[in-house]
Amino acid sequence: MFTTLLKSPIPFSSSFNSTQNPSKTQKGNHSFNKNSKFSVSKTHRNGPIKMPTPPWMKGPLLLQPDEVLNASKPTTKRSSNNNSKAPENALFGKESGVRGKKVMKKIIRDVEKLQGNGVLDDNQIGKFEEFEIGNWLEEIGSDGEVKKFDRKMPWVREEEKVVFRRMKKEKVLTQAEIILDNDLLERLRKKAMRMRKWVKVMKAGVTQAVVDEIRLVWRNNELVMLKFGVPLCRNMDRASEIVEMKTGGLVVWCKKDVLVVYRGQNHWLTSNGRRVFNNLVSDNNTTMSQEKSNASTWGRSLNGEDRDENNQPVVGSLYERETDRLLDGLGPRFIDWWMRKPLPVDADLLPEVVPGFRPPARLSPPKTRPKLTDEELTNLRKLAHPLPFHFALGRNRNLQGLANAILKLWEKSLIAKIAIKWGAQNTDNEQMANELKDLTGGVLLLRNKFLIIFYRGKDFLPQGVANSVMEREMALRRCQLIEEDARVKVAETFQVANEPLAKTSTVGTLAEFQDIQTKYGVLEKENNELEIQIEAQKENLERELRNQERKLAILNGKIEKSATKLAKLNSSWQTAEPDLDLETITEEERECLRKIGLKLSSCLLLGRRGVFNGVIEGVHQHWKHREVVKVITMQRAFLRVIYTAKMLVAESGGILVSVEKLKEGHAIIIYRGKNYRRPSKLMTDHLLTKREALQRSIELQRIGSLKFFAYQRRQAILDLKLKLAKLEEQGVASPQG
Repeated sequence: MFTTLLKSPIPFSSSFNSTQNPSKTQKGNHSFNKNSKFSVSKTHRNGPIKMPTPPWMKGPLLLQPDEVLNASKPTTKRSSNNNSKAPENALFGKESGVRGKKVMKKIIRDVEKLQGNGVLDDNQIGKFEEFEIGNWLEEIGSDGEVKKFDRKMPWVREEEKVVFRRMKKEKVLTQAEIILDNDLLERLRKKAMRMRKWVKVMKAGVTQAVVDEIRLVWRNNELVMLKFGVPLCRNMDRASEIVEMKTGGLVVWCKKDVLVVYRGQNHWLTSNGRRVFNNLVSDNNTTMSQEKSNASTWGRSLNGEDRDENNQPVVGSLYERETDRLLDGLGPRFIDWWMRKPLPVDADLLPEVVPGFRPPARLSPPKTRPKLTDEELTNLRKLAHPLPFHFALGRNRNLQGLANAILKLWEKSLIAKIAIKWGAQNTDNEQMANELKDLTGGVLLLRNKFLIIFYRGKDFLPQGVANSVMEREMALRRCQLIEEDARVKVAETFQVANEPLAKTSTVGTLAEFQDIQTKYGVLEKENNELEIQIEAQKENLERELRNQERKLAILNGKIEKSATKLAKLNSSWQTAEPDLDLETITEEERECLRKIGLKLSSCLLLGRRGVFNGVIEGVHQHWKHREVVKVITMQRAFLRVIYTAKMLVAESGGILVSVEKLKEGHAIIIYRGKNYRRPSKLMTDHLLTKREALQRSIELQRIGSLKFFAYQRRQAILDLKLKLAKLEEQGVASPQG
């Protein structure tokens, strides 16, 4: 871009004319010279040459003879040395291909390369220090004006930005890479890639049955392949640790959810079935393993790993160490843990019954309610989400040991997080949560088939605080007893025997009661216990009676509303008048038509909508191909079936052959007649449509149900009135008795 601005007066000319062939234009293409507006001048060989220009250029293009390309010369490939740019083109050359950050980096490298080559002398360097590209770069507008812009170029930075690169994760050497020789490890990995048989590890993890199967395979083969299911397939590093710890083998190859375990060079079984490693390893292997371990330790020290007071590297991250410190003393760890470390406490190994265990004493702070609000519950759930699991549980009952451990944990932490073991049989998280809630008195934050989260509660008291509160209460009670004894002794000292005290008040004494009786008469007689019970029952019956009457009034309103809708639908249709001049058939014909109708496979089903205009259309469609139509209805009452048959005959104009009882329902067989003529309009106007027939059926069903429930309410009201009358008679008879 910069080259074309400085070298040529018209920026697009060089790029356009570089594609032209002047020799062909002058010698061979005479027609082009005649037709074109501008032609190449042959007379002035030393002067500028007029070149053909595109139509969007306003003036002729004049080039020197040395600037015109000669296409007759063969083009040769550039050598590798020609690819390097000239020093002056490194700064001002045009960058092609991409834009943005990539181009800026390339320009910066070219500038550094220019400075490194030392092309510029001291005077030129002084000049270039004073000059900025953004101050002199000019832009030629469409109107011919030259405009300057003083923007700074992207590589001119005011201040350096501090970039923190992401630290690469340090590759930790596996036990197989530390112990085994490289040649042996490579051979085992190649062999592992060709294995096609594996041992399946289910949800329960690496159980004793899986370990026994692995050892059985090791008797005939040095490698065994393990294929893991959930949840261990989600954390194959942890799966490798568990397999190496339980079997004593070495994991030599891992891919996705598959591990290949090597039994070891010196492999034999003890009487307990556990493999023992040979401590006498060859000197070569020992030296190599020591070098690898020293290299890994030196790498960790360079990365700033934490060390203890003895300058030994600390195992595990700060997160793991703090969690281990929190769980120390609560119980044994769950070694089959399928997630990342730290390992939770195995709740199944804790005692089922703890002697003398009692739920903790609870006391809310002043002006504080123990119940959690919705906002507090949400915040506690968010707080519990990133916390590690403290316990792993697989049984439903006898959780006193776990409850005791949770109480100890609550002295250091607000939340106890319990994971439910995968593969444990008949686990019920609801039963677990209810028993733990009864034993600990905590607040259940979350419960599902994977985890249970408990909050210790606002009224939780640690053991030390609870003991202090109990001691304080006991001391307060002792002080109250001492004060009461002192008051009694003082009262006995000032009391005079057999002599009433002078000017003694009569408030609350028998004398005051007798005075009130003589002054105000006999007090009203108190009701006995039987009268109170009768009044209570009477009040309950009256309340129930009012409730039943209210429900009956609601039902009556619904019945009236439904009856109004039904009357409106019934008024929109009417049955056709029966034809008095009916065609008659003999008994033989009737019997023959009945047999034909019963054998028909095609029939017309009559549903809950009853007879509507679509049914009559279907009857005529059947009569188009056959003389008899079979209509099957699901109505149970025979009188309703007869009414439906008569209505079909009246609407269609056919002859009723018979009504038969079938397994599906009742079959109505209708003969079209000898003088049958197909009507021009199959659907009648005086019957209901399909939608209106469905609404009528629904309203009939609704009004029937409402009347049934209204009848039940009336019976209940009558029973309540009878019971109330009996109670009133019993109440009237009791005072007389």
